[in-house]
Amino acid sequence: MPYLVEVEGVRKAFPGVLALDGVSMHVRAGVVHALMGENGAGKSTLMKIVAGLLTPDAGRVFLHGRVAMIHQELHLMPSMTVAENIFLGREPLTRMGFIDDRALWRRTSELLGALGINVNPDDRVGELTIAQRQMIEIARAVSYEAQILIMDEPTSALSAREVSQLFAIVGDLKARGCAIIYITHKLDEVFDIADEVTVMRDGRGIWSGPASEIDRDRLITMMVGRELTQLFPKGNVPTDRVRLSVKGLSLDGTFSDVSFEVRAGEILGVAGLVGSKRTELAETLFGVRRATSGDIFIDGVPVEMDSPADAIDRGMAFLTEDRKASGLFMPLCVHENMEVAVLGGEFVTSGFVRQAKLLAACRATAAAVRVKTPTLFEPVQHLSGGNQQKVLVGRWLLTAPRILMLDEPTRGIDVGAKAEIHRLISMLAAEGAAVIMISSEMPEILGMSDRVMVMRHGRVAGIVDRSQANQVDLMRLAAH
Repeated sequence: MPYLVEVEGVRKAFPGVLALDGVSMHVRAGVVHALMGENGAGKSTLMKIVAGLLTPDAGRVFLHGRVAMIHQELHLMPSMTVAENIFLGREPLTRMGFIDDRALWRRTSELLGALGINVNPDDRVGELTIAQRQMIEIARAVSYEAQILIMDEPTSALSAREVSQLFAIVGDLKARGCAIIYITHKLDEVFDIADEVTVMRDGRGIWSGPASEIDRDRLITMMVGRELTQLFPKGNVPTDRVRLSVKGLSLDGTFSDVSFEVRAGEILGVAGLVGSKRTELAETLFGVRRATSGDIFIDGVPVEMDSPADAIDRGMAFLTEDRKASGLFMPLCVHENMEVAVLGGEFVTSGFVRQAKLLAACRATAAAVRVKTPTLFEPVQHLSGGNQQKVLVGRWLLTAPRILMLDEPTRGIDVGAKAEIHRLISMLAAEGAAVIMISSEMPEILGMSDRVMVMRHGRVAGIVDRSQANQVDLMRLAAH
């Protein structure tokens, strides 16, 4: 098959950073070519050059077809409809030059139907789940009928069923002769879907070849530059002290009669399909939503969570699932993002922030979580996804939480950063924190949890001990 993408010796530098150093890559028609590497390896920069969003400083790029790109960070207009988002700037027009709403609805409906996406063209994007928005991004890219399709973390917010749906779409595009460049941090996907692989590290191309010539361990070693011995560094912290107890918690129209306990030093994994209301439960525990009935106890004492400030005061911390939309203040710098949860207590005297002490604490915490940044004054939007996630973890470490809730803690970050996040979670549990970890990645749930609580349609479908948990049984509980 002919090459549709030819990248030869591309170099790109930003102030103080050499992002790409002589990278070459060739992608053939009818092939899924996985582009692998840690956050900060240069993958996104290279793809932005291929897509025409950046100009290389040196090297050559030859494209033999139209390019469409699905970005890792969603680029949708929340106030607009699904149809308006998909065909923005390409709307069908009437003879008078007005937008033909009927034709727009029909085209969108046909596209969504062909892709198996169960969303109404008239739905407001802002009212959709993250998974549904991700599928709309995919539909928009496919609508361009491009010969070259770049997919940057397309499954980061998708359930197992939706991933299978996406793979079917990819198979159809391959059959049409499209070239698909596929970026993912989920290593299993590489061997499920990729025909060829290019590995990058520190802005350089490390290896290219057929996926059949590489295995998981070798791929990890090439990506991180070292052997990664423990992706799930889970220790055992036996304890009988119940830190958090939830009894009959309900939120009308969302979830009902949820009861469970988490002990000090324990990691409770929370599994479930998209729509099982895991996130809504965590938001209610943290005071973002107000429960309509039920009881919450911390260290045996009944509490009411009227706001996140109440939760923080009681020793709770919550890492949200969408670091860009509800976690980080993207234009602010690293230390400003870390300090927002502790602007009080020991860091404030007579109403004035003890800035030197606070900055020293941020610096020590950033070092502990291994944030890669030139300085704490670097805007967090300039960091890789993995380092942005570490900044969020660092924020909550500063609060010394007794109860830590993590919603998709490793979504969209590389295998090395995942191991770091897992190390930090295990460290907090070993220090006596009770950890609730929501994750859609079954290996993460099985590898890190002492017990697993499975949710289904807003109810607890079952709680399984680590020694008895396996992927088949958990999926059966989630989808029964």
